[in-house]
Amino acid sequence: MIDKKINVLVVDDSAFMRKMITDILNADPKITVVGSARNGSEVVKKILELKPDVVTLDIEMPICDGIEALRLIMEKCPLPVIMLSSLTSEGGEATISALELGAIDFIQKPTSLFKINGDTLKDEMISKVKEAVKAKITQSNLKEVRAEKTSFLFSQPNTHKINRQKTTLVAIGVSTGGPKALQSVIPYLPANIQASFLVVQHMPAGFTKSLANRLNTLSHINVKEATHLEAVLPGHAYIAPGGYHMAVVEGSNKQLQIHLNQDEPVSGHRPSVDVLFKSVSNLNNKNLIGVIMTGMGSDGTEGVGEIKNQVNSYIIAQDEETSIVYGMPKSAVKTGKVDTIVPLHKIANEIITRVEV
Repeated sequence: MIDKKINVLVVDDSAFMRKMITDILNADPKITVVGSARNGSEVVKKILELKPDVVTLDIEMPICDGIEALRLIMEKCPLPVIMLSSLTSEGGEATISALELGAIDFIQKPTSLFKINGDTLKDEMISKVKEAVKAKITQSNLKEVRAEKTSFLFSQPNTHKINRQKTTLVAIGVSTGGPKALQSVIPYLPANIQASFLVVQHMPAGFTKSLANRLNTLSHINVKEATHLEAVLPGHAYIAPGGYHMAVVEGSNKQLQIHLNQDEPVSGHRPSVDVLFKSVSNLNNKNLIGVIMTGMGSDGTEGVGEIKNQVNSYIIAQDEETSIVYGMPKSAVKTGKVDTIVPLHKIANEIITRVEV
């Protein structure tokens, strides 16, 4: 039986870029570019006519830019969209906006002909199209998912081993669909929560700062891109910078610190969820909560096992129904180490319950 080819619509105002993307994707036997569009105003018509499985969409276009085009797509004919974004502060902010609106992923737009012809870009583009087609894009998971309201009085009973006298660390791993999903968790944590949050979101360098800044504007706790050797404080969330692994270590004065490094990627990822999870599992006398959310692949699975080797630990996984891609949570669940599987809108309350009771 021959697998069905993945049909792609390429949207870019540059004829050169349209041809370049088309040639790259058509070189893979499992992908066919079924058409192209020059600006966002043509997108919906082309989608209805050509019925692509995936759209690649440039952010910066005249007449109707990529953000407006994405809004139209998600409103009228939702399907997996991969954005092409420039690495500028404006490009980073626009990319985060696109991911909030429902784009599956993005590719950093090449800045030179040399990079355009590079194998890394070609492999990334082909890989992301193949991943995107597996994503679940529906009107229901495109709607803003609001976390369950909580009184912050923390009255629910806690049957798991959380020691109120110990420092609590919440380590979160997320990938495809993550920026949007994180907005249904981090902003719903109370400012006085007695826990520190460490987040690995698979993203390249230059974009995680925009993600952290965006989450910070929405949240009660302080959210920032992590820096090397900074202290880990309660009521703060630290986003691993793109291109760096993030670990937590205990300094000579017992103060927890963030350590960043550019060691080799782990299972193709840097930052890696496994690196973060394994580092917190090496800390003594800490309450540890691991959270695995939507994402492709299995990053974090080994780390979940390491965290569960600790006495005061608890693992939360996002459920399949609310995951854009049920890869990372599914892999973690298969280990048998996950304590609870909950929909996206219940994750924040689950964390609060485990931390505060």
